[in-house]
Amino acid sequence: MRFAAVALVAGLLLGVAACGGNGGGGGGGQPAGSIKVTMTEFKFDPASIDAKAGTITIFLVNGGTISHDFIIRDSSGNRVAGSELISAGDSSVFTASNVAAGTYTYFCDQPGHEQSGMHGTLTVT
Repeated sequence: MRFAAVALVAGLLLGVAACGGNGGGGGGGQPAGSIKVTMTEFKFDPASIDAKAGTITIFLVNGGTISHDFIIRDSSGNRVAGSELISAGDSSVFTASNVAAGTYTYFCDQPGHEQSGMHGTLTVT
C-alpha cells in the first residue's frame, strides 16, 4: 500500500513537471538558430545582441517574478517590433521580420522597467 502511494505521488509530480512553464512558446524549447534572451528584474541577459538582417528569432525566457516584454526600437525612437507580455516563469518565441542593418535598442515596455535598466542594444549587420 505504501509503495502504491509513493508511486502515485511520483507520477503526479512528473505529470505536473511535464506541463510547466512554456507560456505561449509553442514547442517547449529553444528553436534552432534563435537567440536566447533571459528577462529578470530589471535586466536582459545578454545586454547586447548581434544578428543578421532579415528575420530575427528570439527565444525569450522570463526568469523574473513579474511579467516582461521585449520591444525593439530604431535609432529614431520608432517601434520596429514587440513581443507579447510574458508571465513570470514562462517562455515565448518572438520573431521580428524585415529588420534592416543598423543599431537598435530593445527594452521592456512595462511601466518603469526601461528606466530601471531593462534595455539593451541590438546590432544588425
